[in-house]
Amino acid sequence: MLWLALAGCAPGNYAPVVDIYGASSNREPVTRGVHVVRGGETLYSIAWRYGWDFRALARANGISAPYTIYPGQKIRLDRPASSTASASGTRTTSKPSASTSSSASSTSSTSASSTRTSPAPAPTSTSGSSSGPVAWQWPAGGKLLSSFSANTLGRQGVLISGEKGDPVQAAAAGTVVYRGDGLTGYGNLLIIKHSEQWLSAYAHNERMLVKEGTAVKAGEKIATMGSSGTFRTQLHFEIRKNGTPVDPVKLLPRR
Repeated sequence: MLWLALAGCAPGNYAPVVDIYGASSNREPVTRGVHVVRGGETLYSIAWRYGWDFRALARANGISAPYTIYPGQKIRLDRPASSTASASGTRTTSKPSASTSSSASSTSSTSASSTRTSPAPAPTSTSGSSSGPVAWQWPAGGKLLSSFSANTLGRQGVLISGEKGDPVQAAAAGTVVYRGDGLTGYGNLLIIKHSEQWLSAYAHNERMLVKEGTAVKAGEKIATMGSSGTFRTQLHFEIRKNGTPVDPVKLLPRR
C-alpha cells in the first residue's frame, strides 16, 4: 500500500490510488499529497499511478530531462503543472548514500550514484514523431474480454484473453520506461513510451522479457501472458495520451 503525506489528514491515513478495476479509479489526476520515491520507481510509473502526464509532473517538481529521481525524494502532487520552481528548490531530500541503495541493484558500484532511479531516455526512433500519430497494433491475439469505459469509475484499458505463456507484443515502437510490480492491481507491468504524447502499458504478465531503457520494435515480444495481480490469465492493455487514458480499440486496427 502506498503512503502519502496529505495536507489536512492525520498521520497514518491511506491515500486513494488508481485501481484498474474501477473501484476507486479516477480520470482526473490526483492533485493533493506527496509521493515519496521508492527504489525501482521512475517518474513515468509515478505519473501513471496518479493520472499525470509525466512532463507535467516533471515541470511541477522542477525535474528536467532525463527525469532522474532518487529513493526518498518527495514528488509533490499539489503543484500546478505550470510551476516554474527550480529542481534544486523542489528536491526535498538529499541524494541518499550508497548504503541506502536498493538491494535489487545489480551494479557493483558502491558510489552514491548507484541509488539513482533513472527512467530510460526518450527513444531515438518511434513509430510517430514527438507529437504525431503512432501506428498501433494489437499486443496479443486473444479475444476482447472487457472494453474501455469513458465513465469516471470505468475501466481505463481493455482486457485481452489468452493462455499462460502466450506472447505479449509491443503495440508500437518505443522505449521501455518502467518494468516492475509496484502499481497496485497491475501485477507485473511494463510501460512503453512511444513519443512525447503517447505511452502504453501491459499488465498481469507472467515473465517480462525486456528491461528499462530497451528500445523495442512494433510487434516485438516483450512479455508472456500471466495472471500476476489478478484472478485469471489475461492482458490488461492501456494507452494514454498526455497522461489521459484513451480507448485502445479506437486506435488499434480492426481484426
